[in-house]
Amino acid sequence: MDAFVGRLDPDMCVVTAVAGGERAGCLVGFASQCSIRPVRFVVWLSELNHTFRVARNAEVLAVHLLDREQRGLAELFGGQTGDRTDKFQGLRSREAYGGAVVLEDVPAWFVGRIVTRAGGGDHIGFVLDPVEWGGHEAYDGPLLRLSDAHTIAPGHPVD
Repeated sequence: MDAFVGRLDPDMCVVTAVAGGERAGCLVGFASQCSIRPVRFVVWLSELNHTFRVARNAEVLAVHLLDREQRGLAELFGGQTGDRTDKFQGLRSREAYGGAVVLEDVPAWFVGRIVTRAGGGDHIGFVLDPVEWGGHEAYDGPLLRLSDAHTIAPGHPVD
């Protein structure tokens, strides 16, 4: 399977969740559009992750694309755990639809209402119905991809 998976280089996303007065966010490499009509998007969150524990009680999630130059943001959301770190401290963010936290300095983002969840091994897929979106219309630079982030040590172990 490595011969196949090793060739993939998906865009990385930061997913944020808010529930029960708690906010969380993590770097995600498993995400994709999963339906054309209606448009649906799925993000896969590790069950070991603090963001997963918040997201399972959330009604919406926010999904953010990162510029390739935003490696520091990727390291914060991918290399730290929300169990010990307030990842949002000092970041420009705002409240969006359903109380979602949107990071302001990213090329593009959307907020999606959670339609369903699906098991997939050690990750759970959150299928999202986009309800609000935005970003920098003029942005046309390269996005952060898995190959740009592969050296970020995860905040939680992967096994």
